[in-house]
Amino acid sequence: MNRQTTKGWLLGIAAVLLSTLTTVPVAFAGADHVRWDIISVNFPTTTVSPGGVAFAKADAVRQIKLTGFGTFVAPASDGTSGAVTGGGTWETFEGNVSTGSGTYQVTKLASWEFANFALPGSIDLIGDTNERANGNAILRIEYSDGSQGTLGIGCHGPGAPDGIQEGVIATKGFVTYWSAQAPLPNVDANRTIFHVRQ
Repeated sequence: MNRQTTKGWLLGIAAVLLSTLTTVPVAFAGADHVRWDIISVNFPTTTVSPGGVAFAKADAVRQIKLTGFGTFVAPASDGTSGAVTGGGTWETFEGNVSTGSGTYQVTKLASWEFANFALPGSIDLIGDTNERANGNAILRIEYSDGSQGTLGIGCHGPGAPDGIQEGVIATKGFVTYWSAQAPLPNVDANRTIFHVRQ
């Protein structure tokens, strides 16, 4: 390869790199930066904080208990994303008997659907009240026992449109915990929250 050809290649590569650098901010324009939490609620003070628990059932016998929080960046193109953090704990049951427990790690965002920003309500110890949002997310997760699965999070907070279920669903291997347990009045379980920075 002669000197002219080498110079041409280098200029071409430099042009491609430069164009990539100048288009990266555009690619992230409009992306949602989201924090999700399975929350705890202090009902007398109407205060929400991290550290809650949620349940989902596979059938009349099998259920999973989950805790957790994390973040993800959802592309404006509504695609998947590897820009994720977080995880939590899991425990599976058959009836009242524990069949396994451990931790899980979020590995990927599979889907994010923003519905709307929530109306003012409880005292928020997690994030900016103005960033609380309704919607749903599906996350790919890896369990500490080596199994793979998904975590579905739905937040139906104040002002949410109809159709969003509050709580969590999950899969673990082939077991599908697709029946979210509904939150009950004055019971500190089965509630979630999103905070969205656009």
